[in-house]
Amino acid sequence: MAKKPAKPTRTAKPKAAKKPVAKSKPVAAKAAAKAAVKAPPTKKGYNKTELEHFRAIILEKRKQIIEELELIHETLNDSAGGDNFEESSPYSLHMEQGTDTMEKEKNYLLAARQRKFLEYLDDAIKRIDRGVYGFCQDCGKLIDKARLEAVPHAQLCISCKLKRGQ
Repeated sequence: MAKKPAKPTRTAKPKAAKKPVAKSKPVAAKAAAKAAVKAPPTKKGYNKTELEHFRAIILEKRKQIIEELELIHETLNDSAGGDNFEESSPYSLHMEQGTDTMEKEKNYLLAARQRKFLEYLDDAIKRIDRGVYGFCQDCGKLIDKARLEAVPHAQLCISCKLKRGQ
């Protein structure tokens, strides 16, 4: 009998160590973006001098609003409006009364709007006193100083305000 040829022996290849599975780029980018959004603000808040500056702006606006409200109330309480009309035509009299009524209604609406604005300013003073003035209510970041100087009762940063507007 003939001998069978010997099987060639296999040489064992060294096994490569498993590589750790890296996060895919979109997942890593999302995680980085999330970390950037949640990052604490660079500033902890406005200092006492800046807060007093904002308080002065708010108090000045408040003073102006109160003066305007007093003028509106004087106009509304003025009983001489439309009483001195001497036209003999009843049609003209009704037109004049209609105009007076419309003007009074506009003044009531303006007064209501000014009172609402006064409430916003009072609320801003309370936020200064509590130490939370200048922070966005949505994202928690510090609102720009220029925005607070223009709109001292602002409670949202520009980007959050734009998001709400859309």
